[in-house]
Amino acid sequence: MTDDFVVDVSRIRDEARKKMDEGPVTQTYGSDKDRVIQVLNEVLATEVVCWLRYTRHAIVATGIDRAQVSDEFTEHAKEELNHALMAAERISQLGGDPDFDPQTLQQRTQTDYTAPPDGDLKQMLKDNLLAERIVISTYQEIIRWLSDRDPTSRRVMEKILEEEEDHADDLLDLIGG
Repeated sequence: MTDDFVVDVSRIRDEARKKMDEGPVTQTYGSDKDRVIQVLNEVLATEVVCWLRYTRHAIVATGIDRAQVSDEFTEHAKEELNHALMAAERISQLGGDPDFDPQTLQQRTQTDYTAPPDGDLKQMLKDNLLAERIVISTYQEIIRWLSDRDPTSRRVMEKILEEEEDHADDLLDLIGG
C-alpha cells in the first residue's frame, strides 16, 4: 500500500482567489482561531508583566552582585519584550487585536508582578525563576494544545519557550543552584 501525496493545485488556487481578504488564515487552518487569539493575548500579557518585573528588578537591585545580576535582568527584559511583540504580531496575523491594555494585564497574565523590598537580589532571582518555571510549563501545554493545527503559532511559542528555558537556567546559575 502506498501513501501518495497529491495536491489539487487548481482547487487550492480557486479557493485562494475567493478568500484573499482572509489573509493567512485559510480553510486548512485547523484550530479555533478566536481561542488561539485569546490564548496568545494571555501570552502577550504574561510577557509584558515579565518585561516590567525584570526591568524594575534591574533598576532597583542592590548589593555586591548588583552589576552582574542587573545586566542579566536587563537582557531578560529585552527578550521578554520581544516575546510580547512576537505574540502580538501573530495575533494580528490571525486577524485579532493584540491587547496591550494596562488595566487588564494582571487579569490575563500567568505570572505575578513582584517587587521585593530593599532591592533584595536573592528574592528577585527566586521570584523571576518561579515566573520562568510557570511560563515554561504553561507554554509547553500551549504548544501541545496547538499541535499541528496551527504550526505557525506553535513555532512562535516554541521560540519563546526556548528562551524562557535559557532564562531559567541563567537564574539558577546566579542563585547558585
